[in-house]
Amino acid sequence: MGEDGESPKINHSFLRDYVTEADVISTVEFNQTGDLLATGDKGGRVVIFQRETESKGESEELGESGEYNVYSTFQSHEPDFDYLKSLEIEEKINKIRWLPQQNAAHFLLSTNDIVDIKPANMEDLTEVITAAEFHPQHCHLFVYSSSKGTLRLCDMRESALCDKHSKIFEEPEDPGNRSFFSEIISSVSDVKFSHSGRYLLTRDYLTVKVWDLNMEKGPVETYQVHEYLRSKLCSLYENDCIFDKFECVWNSTDSFFRMFDRETGRGVTLEAWRESSKPRAVLRTRRVYTGGRRRRGDVGVDSLDFTKKILHMAWHPAENIIAIAATNNLYIFQDRVNPENQ
Repeated sequence: MGEDGESPKINHSFLRDYVTEADVISTVEFNQTGDLLATGDKGGRVVIFQRETESKGESEELGESGEYNVYSTFQSHEPDFDYLKSLEIEEKINKIRWLPQQNAAHFLLSTNDIVDIKPANMEDLTEVITAAEFHPQHCHLFVYSSSKGTLRLCDMRESALCDKHSKIFEEPEDPGNRSFFSEIISSVSDVKFSHSGRYLLTRDYLTVKVWDLNMEKGPVETYQVHEYLRSKLCSLYENDCIFDKFECVWNSTDSFFRMFDRETGRGVTLEAWRESSKPRAVLRTRRVYTGGRRRRGDVGVDSLDFTKKILHMAWHPAENIIAIAATNNLYIFQDRVNPENQ
């Protein structure tokens, strides 16, 4: 939110008219300076956006930073076939990571599905790794999450193999709340270190949690992202939406995303969708209606469109600029104060 409580405004949107499966964005990542933004899609393509240098007069008039425009596009991966196991390997880009810049050149890593480490007997498969992240300051530390909702911190100084963890973080489940869907919704879909490296941020299906590296017994903060979906788990299971992998900080079903202020604990729900968004427009806050008094503009939980969803996003490393992928659309939101109100 802005200093005067103003909602974020749309800085730029990159839109296409026709949606195909290959055009759906599957990952978004800023480089270390935030001047470059990379997206990958299910068609194996990588698109690089560069932040333009704004003219001083125009910048002061509009009160906004330079916009992101397409810099380069290339095909990163092609579909392949594993002849040993008779499996097709999709070209979908799963992750992009920028390498630290050492000179004028920019390098990035992109990956699709590269290896298969499933056991020979699938009945032996009880837990899978869902995300992994290196510590921002200490290269020997990394954390990985699992489908059982646990986090394991590993130290490569102890063993290069890292088949044993140094610390394990997990929150025991209340037996009274256990249901058929408990194991599915408790799976951690993303994990991120804080900038200081002291905390971990995790995302499961319904919540966002903050963990202290010095306290393994449970999270220090828990945020209910979309508790209203708990009553819809049967429907979500039937249409496979319950298996969607959301990333940290942001939530989204029906094109909504959610932000939390850790100091106050308050959250705000905003909508990013082509039909309701125009460049440089102010985003309206939205509320999902689950009962009680219904206000104008509220969205009923029964009317949510599960075909519209936001699964991938990235935050600028130094500014309040957020890149959000909604199917084949890329939205860039900037938190700024209207110059007329200054």
